[in-house]
Amino acid sequence: MIYSRKIWLLSGIFLYFSGIAQINTGLQPSGPDNGSLLICGGGALGSDIWEKFVALAGGENARIVVIPTALGDDISGANGTVNTLKKTGAATVTILHTTDPKEASKPAFYAPLQNATGVWFSGGRQWRIVDAYGGTATQREIEKVLERGGVIGGSSAGATIQGSYLVRGDTHGNTLMMGDHTVGFGYLKNAAIDQHVIRRSRLFDMIPVIEKYPDLLGIGIDEGTAILVQKNTLQVVGKSYVAIYDASEWKTQKEKTGKVNQPFFFLSPGQLFDVGQRKLMDRRSAPVAD
Repeated sequence: MIYSRKIWLLSGIFLYFSGIAQINTGLQPSGPDNGSLLICGGGALGSDIWEKFVALAGGENARIVVIPTALGDDISGANGTVNTLKKTGAATVTILHTTDPKEASKPAFYAPLQNATGVWFSGGRQWRIVDAYGGTATQREIEKVLERGGVIGGSSAGATIQGSYLVRGDTHGNTLMMGDHTVGFGYLKNAAIDQHVIRRSRLFDMIPVIEKYPDLLGIGIDEGTAILVQKNTLQVVGKSYVAIYDASEWKTQKEKTGKVNQPFFFLSPGQLFDVGQRKLMDRRSAPVAD
């Protein structure tokens, strides 16, 4: 039994990291078939975002697991998140943390995820999340939360990990967009997600990524702002803006003017965007569930 479990773990990790070959597949971006994603751009998050997350997790019945592994060795910074979630009305909030992928595939470790209705990824460095959980049973249990209709949320590093392409995943620093870790968890498929984009003057950083991988949809989220993704519908929540980087739009601009005049465009709070069709939506035609 122990031997077979080791084989399963190693094969899972291999399959996860081999996903890098699947980045540029020609597939359209897509959200989850079930459940919701609440992907936040970092900084101070307003009560509206926390309330939305807890509501999506079941309100007073919400059972939330906080994963602070992106923070590194000192995860005390997650205490504020736990307190906020409890004050917002969650029934239970549990911290789940390890840096050992073998530990992450033990049933006793991932047990809190088996009845969780929400998962929250803290900020920090996203490659730490990959190293700890990529290809493990914990990663699979997080996916099952979505499949049951739950919610996965996160801010900063906890936002970027939710895309399929992991920007700023280099272990040597967070300025390199295409580093030594490039495969995210892919809850939002065929997409790359950046954060703090206006506050930290990062608006042009995504352009080389989309130039290299034009099938990806680039999404840049500012601080204090989130995107709520249900199936293929994306809605902006919070106080600032979301930038969209779409190589198909670049192609149209080149055909018309010979150059790309506008490498990204903004979505404002409340706006809806179809990630599969890569187009703005009329709010009346596609309401997002509360």
